[in-house]
Formats: sequence, C-alpha cells, structure tokens
Amino acid sequence: MKVQSWLATCSTSTLATSTHDSTIPFPQNPSQLPGHLVSDSSSDNRRSATSTSASSSDTSCSSLQSNLSLQTLPSVPSLQKLFPETLHFSVSHIIVTSINPRTKHPITCVAVQGNFLYAASVNEINVYDRETSTLVDVYNSQDSSSGSVKSVTFCNGKIFTGHQDCKIRVWKMTMTKQHKFLTALPTVNDRLRRFILPKNYVNVRRHVKRLWIEHADAITGLAVNKGLIYSVSWDKTFKIWRASDVRCLQSIKAHDDAINAVAASADGTVYTGSADRRIRVWAKPSGEKRYELVATLEKHKSAVNALALNDDGSVLFSGACDRSILVWEREDSANYMVVTGALRGHGKAILCLINVSGLLMSGSADGTVRVWQRGLEGEFCSLAVLEGHQKPVKSLTAVKEDERSDVVSVISGSLDGEIRTWKVLVSRANSSSSTTDFLKWNS
Repeated sequence: MKVQSWLATCSTSTLATSTHDSTIPFPQNPSQLPGHLVSDSSSDNRRSATSTSASSSDTSCSSLQSNLSLQTLPSVPSLQKLFPETLHFSVSHIIVTSINPRTKHPITCVAVQGNFLYAASVNEINVYDRETSTLVDVYNSQDSSSGSVKSVTFCNGKIFTGHQDCKIRVWKMTMTKQHKFLTALPTVNDRLRRFILPKNYVNVRRHVKRLWIEHADAITGLAVNKGLIYSVSWDKTFKIWRASDVRCLQSIKAHDDAINAVAASADGTVYTGSADRRIRVWAKPSGEKRYELVATLEKHKSAVNALALNDDGSVLFSGACDRSILVWEREDSANYMVVTGALRGHGKAILCLINVSGLLMSGSADGTVRVWQRGLEGEFCSLAVLEGHQKPVKSLTAVKEDERSDVVSVISGSLDGEIRTWKVLVSRANSSSSTTDFLKWNS
C-alpha cells in the first residue's frame, strides 16, 4: 500500500525572512538535565515518526521524571553515564540565529554546502547566505507537483534533491547564484535504454509495473560516496546511481516496509533504516561490482527514522520512534555492527541524527536538539539540550566552522517552519582559546 505523506501539500508563495539573535546560558548543574524516559510499550511497525507522535498524547516532563525506573529498550544498557565536568568539557554559551519565513510551511530538510544553507519547505528549496542569513535564491517553487522535498545532497558540483513524487532532481548553481534544473532521475535516456525489454519491469503493486530504475514512492533519503549516489524510498527499495552520467546501476528490494534513512561510510558500506524496525548493511564483496546484503541489525522496537556514522565509519548511530538512540560498533572479528548501548533523554521519536567532529546531534519530535559527546571508554555525555522549536525537529546539519576553533554550528529545521542556527562552543575546561573562539564567531 502506498505510504501517504504526513506533510500536507501547501500552495506555493514567496517567502520573506527575518532574523533575530539571542544568547542562552547552558545549565552547569547536571541535575538540571532531563532524566530518563518512560518505556515505550508500543511496537507498532509504523512508517513515519510523525504519525506516531501525532497519535500519541503529550507527556509532561514531570510525568517522565516520575518514572525514572522505566526506560525505552530496557534490555539495552544506557551509555549516558558522563557529565561535562567528568570529560573536562564546558558548554558555556549558545548563540541562536533564527530564520522565520513569513509564511510558515514545515521545514522538511536542511543541508549546507560551503557558505550556503539549503532549506526545503514543502516543494520549495530556499538558499541562504549562512553568514548574513539573507535569502539568495528560491527554486523549484513553480513545480508544486513534485511534492515535499525530503533530502538534499551534493556531488561533483551538482545539487541532488529527493522528492515525494518519486523523482531525484539534479540542479546546478550558476555564476549569478541562481539554480538551474539539469535533469530528473531516472533520465529520459536511461528510460529509453530499458523500456523495450519486459525483463526491465518489476511489479510495484497489484497490476502496476514500473522500470526497475524508477522509484515507486517518495524518496526519503540520499547519501553520496566516491561518485555514487544512494537513494532510499518508501517503496522499500535502495538504489545506486553513478553521479558522472546519472545512470542507475542497481536496485535492491531492501526491506519489508518503508525505508526512512540511509548512511554511507567512506569504505563504501551503506546502511539503510526502515519502518520494519531493521537496519540493513550493504557492501560489495571483494572483486564484485554489485552490492549485497552483509548483515541485518535488529534491536529497535519501532520504526527506524535516522542514521549517522562517526568520522571513520566504525560507529553507527540509529534513532527510532522508541525514543532511543542506539550505538552500534564494528567488531574486530566481524564485518558487521553490534549494539553497545543506548542514549536516552528525548521525550518523543528521534527524527534526525548527524555526527560532526566527534559530536553527535539528535533532533526529536519533542522539539529539542541534543548534543552528545563520547568519552574515551565509549560512554557518552549529554552536553546540551537546545530548546526553542515549537514542533518536531525534522532535519539537522552541522558544520565545524574552523578546524582550529571549538565552535560548531548546528542548524535545525522544524515542522514549525523555523530554521535555527546554534553556534555551540564546546571546549576543554580552562582552555585559553575558549573566549577567543566564542568572541570570534559571535562578532
């Protein structure tokens, strides 16, 4: 059955932006941080985290903290055992820049390329100058039939966008900073090459056939690695595209339900997360040209919505409707991941994850963003809870502003229609560079 979008399709309108800055002190007392959460007894195999959060009643913070003995996924040990003082880290200030479109449509995706911030709002893609928060370009605004933009990524100087209408669109920024449409995937040439032979068609539902190079439902995630583009969809398939000639190389029936997330490591291993509660691992065996299933990771009790990898690909993070972030690590004796523990603290479904410079950021249907730091022994600390969004945080991206500084810009897009940039100063205690770094990025 086709998965219905949980974002209403809205009419297109021109957006005006306004910005404001504020400073939020970070609580130094660990006791001020939210406690563990009530266990999630639901094991529904749902296709969207938002449908879960929308159907469940709001749970107050007090009721959560009054059930500290209950946790999500009780069989998985908690890794959140450290506090900032233990790690000798300090997070003393957080600067927030907010971009508020005049007509607030849900923000479904945010991504950064150089000095530009890409933010998708329904079918429109808005491009901002990150330094000034000024609107540079708005494109795809005339094509309301494309539906919501679910993912934005970059490869070989081009911009790839995944849409609800089952297509991947390819764009290029011109010298005038406008975006020019190049093609849609699969391309016309790719279709013509295959449409004659019956063997190139697959059943997508009863009495409906499509070319195997076509997605049959919303494209929910895109990932890029070494000239390859990986796409996943609610149609349960995972496809591999070659960026140079934008041809589809392979299509895999990857899961038993909608696929919500994809992540690719530098060594070519690809991870897909699905509403069937599973994470599947894909790789090319030595000497082979096609991807094959390497392992299936099963521990979540509800739909997997988000995946992220650490810098060297040895640790996988997965977020689901069960409100837990699971941490998976590669075993030396195996080519797959095993779960080592869980990170808890969010009050609703985990919708997005990103790992940058040793920091893990998580966005949730509870409207908050959490910043996590890993210790030397594999234990974690919740460094900060970024509050302010009025609705679920649907997408996250992050940038280390300068390799010599301790400032990380965390950008969140929410269903409340707001985009927030959090400049987080994470530094070792008594570091002489802390004040200098903060003043530099606060100027």
